[in-house]
Amino acid sequence: MSSYQESSTDDAGDVIPSSTTRTKILIVEDNDLNRQMLDDYLSFCGYEILSLADGTCFFQKMAEFQPQLVLLDLKLPDIDGYSLLEKIQQRNDWRHLPIFVVSAFAFSADQQRALRLGAKRYFVKPVNLTELKQAISKELSAFNQ
Repeated sequence: MSSYQESSTDDAGDVIPSSTTRTKILIVEDNDLNRQMLDDYLSFCGYEILSLADGTCFFQKMAEFQPQLVLLDLKLPDIDGYSLLEKIQQRNDWRHLPIFVVSAFAFSADQQRALRLGAKRYFVKPVNLTELKQAISKELSAFNQ
């Protein structure tokens, strides 16, 4: 398997960098429309995206994809996001990875619990995409320093 990856060009002829140079974001969201919207928007913003509909293979995909940031829904069909947050905190290699919770749970107790379990930010659905993009950019800048 070659590590070579081609760059492509858009309609204006600008070179779009290969995926090896783009920041990777893992999205874990069971709602198809929400997942696709986040995937499309963040891909358009230049991020490399991997989207999961559930947490079944979360840790396998984390190891393979090696994201720089995770967007995590709390209510998943097979495991809740709180459990994933707890398990991430038990892993030394991932405990400092920025995780943003994106959830319909709007109660303060839900937000506090997620933040206590290691989430860096908490967004209540429907998400303001501009605010999300700014928060991602800010978090990745701080994380990479």
